[in-house]
Amino acid sequence: MQLPKSEQLNIASLSRLFDNKAECYKLFWFQAILNHVCRGQQEIRFEELIDDMIANAWYMVTEYHLNLGPRDKLEEAVNYISSVTAMLPNVKQQEILDWLQSSTDPAVTRYKRTLTLNVPFRLQAPFLDSFRGDTWNCGSRELAGRINRQEQLMYYFTEYDGLDTRIRIVPEWMEYLKKNQEILRGWIQYNMIVYLQRRNPSVPGISDKLYPPQERKLEKVKKYWKLLSELAPIHEIYGENRLAPENISIDHFVPWSYVAHDEFWNLHPTTRAINSSKSNHLPEWELYFPRFASLEYLSYQMIWKYEAVRNEFRKCAREHLNDPKIECRLYCEGLDAEEFTQELREVVYPIYLSAKTCGFSSWECPVESRAFPEDAEALFKVAERK
Repeated sequence: MQLPKSEQLNIASLSRLFDNKAECYKLFWFQAILNHVCRGQQEIRFEELIDDMIANAWYMVTEYHLNLGPRDKLEEAVNYISSVTAMLPNVKQQEILDWLQSSTDPAVTRYKRTLTLNVPFRLQAPFLDSFRGDTWNCGSRELAGRINRQEQLMYYFTEYDGLDTRIRIVPEWMEYLKKNQEILRGWIQYNMIVYLQRRNPSVPGISDKLYPPQERKLEKVKKYWKLLSELAPIHEIYGENRLAPENISIDHFVPWSYVAHDEFWNLHPTTRAINSSKSNHLPEWELYFPRFASLEYLSYQMIWKYEAVRNEFRKCAREHLNDPKIECRLYCEGLDAEEFTQELREVVYPIYLSAKTCGFSSWECPVESRAFPEDAEALFKVAERK
């Protein structure tokens, strides 16, 4: 990706910022600098930038369980803070920043200090052609002094004092970064995707997992299942409750936060309460996949039995079936229940297993959300009358 040119600045060196990124820190550090510069801040404290890095990594680590690198301290810091605060994955970034700024937790302070050991200095390595291996081998304060004696850098160090150390952005670079911020954000995002794909080779949809998702549009799928519930008794798979059209909520069998798509074969109806309870967990496979396959096969049968259902399915397919091979495997006419279940298992199980490997935990429907068998329900009513 070519960056905008400048007659004053060394854009060739800027374009090489991420050439050597064994870890993710350079990406998050530069992203934090860009955020502060675009807010008009020329002098920025180390701690402010580290807090930004943690907030920017929060969602992809806590919601998507993305691996940022072996023994990555940024990922470790996010997971630690998540465990001690119970902040949700979709918490607003400002709440994370507010907590970080007020925290006196010594473990958090240690994480912050660790994250400042290399990246503030190494980010500008492409501008420091004269630096060799031994030049870098010194304490942080001395290294900051050596860097400050160089010319034509993006920023310099001022008031060196641990987390209170400040960097001062060169005015010409301030102007360049602000003017070209959209292109630079796209460049960071591209490099982030490439990096994360390498670290998470089995995870789909990396590009959709950098930031919290926009509202998903599943109205066509919901309309489809409402129609089916009017033509036949439809029972959701977790509590085995019969679904009323007005209480249908669409669930992703393998969580959206892993698959990052709304493919029809991974969607099924449940109640709003159960969907909320399941959240981004994996349904227990042995218990729920047979029910899931049975419900999907009932849907498949009705597609070929009722023209109205077939028409609604085609509307869904235009948005929610994006792989022609899977569409052919699962929705061609003439499959019996065993054939359909086997095809569905071959599509879903590898993705399910990969999500489990990435840390998504198993889930079972709470007892209070399950339908009673008819005899138990009758006994319950008798008990109520007593």
